[in-house]
Amino acid sequence: MDDGVATMDTGKGAPAKLKGPQKTAIFLLAMGEEFASSFFKRLDEPSIKEIGKYMSEINHVPSDVLNGVIEEFLGNFVSDRNLHVSGKSFLEQVISKSLDGGKAREICKSIGQDVQRVPFDDLSVVPGDKLFNILKGEHPQTVALILSYLPESKGAEILEQFPEETRAEIALRIARIGPVEDEVVRELDEVVRKDLSSLGGPTRQLDGVEKLAAILNELEGKAEEAILASIETEDNDLAETIRKRMFVFEDLLQVNDKGFREILQNVDKTTLAKALKTASEEMKAKIFSNLSERAAEMLREDLEVLGPVRLKEVEESQQTILKAAKKLESEGRVVFAGKNKEDVFV
Repeated sequence: MDDGVATMDTGKGAPAKLKGPQKTAIFLLAMGEEFASSFFKRLDEPSIKEIGKYMSEINHVPSDVLNGVIEEFLGNFVSDRNLHVSGKSFLEQVISKSLDGGKAREICKSIGQDVQRVPFDDLSVVPGDKLFNILKGEHPQTVALILSYLPESKGAEILEQFPEETRAEIALRIARIGPVEDEVVRELDEVVRKDLSSLGGPTRQLDGVEKLAAILNELEGKAEEAILASIETEDNDLAETIRKRMFVFEDLLQVNDKGFREILQNVDKTTLAKALKTASEEMKAKIFSNLSERAAEMLREDLEVLGPVRLKEVEESQQTILKAAKKLESEGRVVFAGKNKEDVFV
């Protein structure tokens, strides 16, 4: 090129006449050294040389050409006109790099932010299909760790896209997650985002069973049962622990009265009486309000004559009722709040 890009046609549509590497060179110059350096790290050597050649020849870019190139790049990047980005993370990174640590923390706190990143925070705003494409080639243990940090609904959305066998393995690994070195988490976060960090430092405590239970709560009934059945073949006790953590007795408050009455019809009165021993006042009120006057009176009488009951028996009775509720849910006769992103009960 003679005299940089001065020889370019700067009329309307000029960017379309440029070669791809020329446009890339212009775009990188406009974005600055740090961005260009990060961009080059992702390219092979021939591509760097080609773009670099055009970049080295540029000494002036007319405004209409520059605007056209930038619009084209941004148009390709956000073709659906949505911006998938964590504003909080972006703000933290920019302020942290622009100011010293103390000043950065002071400014972030003043606007309700914290300089310390939340691991994998960026991923929560990435569309599920795109995130799955990022994770599908990763080791199941890596995927398990990442999903354990995501919101349950997002974790379920990603988990159900894996093949059944892989899905079960990931679920088992989530359930078995224990303490993880904080810096390992940060390193993995950086791998997903950009550069690696050094290892070492404190640990981050995770409750894998609780996290997997929450994720399974968001899955379709068949997928959920398939995962639990697979875990059961590996570790029956673990599977039972997960089942108990998935729903607690008080979660039945989420079911509307029509569905709740159907649950009560599938439970014997002795089991119901024992389950009420540790129930909240709200749960007791919901149960009595969904019984006929005669049935409610009989339940009160059963409670009076029941006497002290071991806590284990109470918990077993509550689990029996929950199993009845889960069976009805699998048949589509009861729906829990938040399940499959629905808040309508039938």
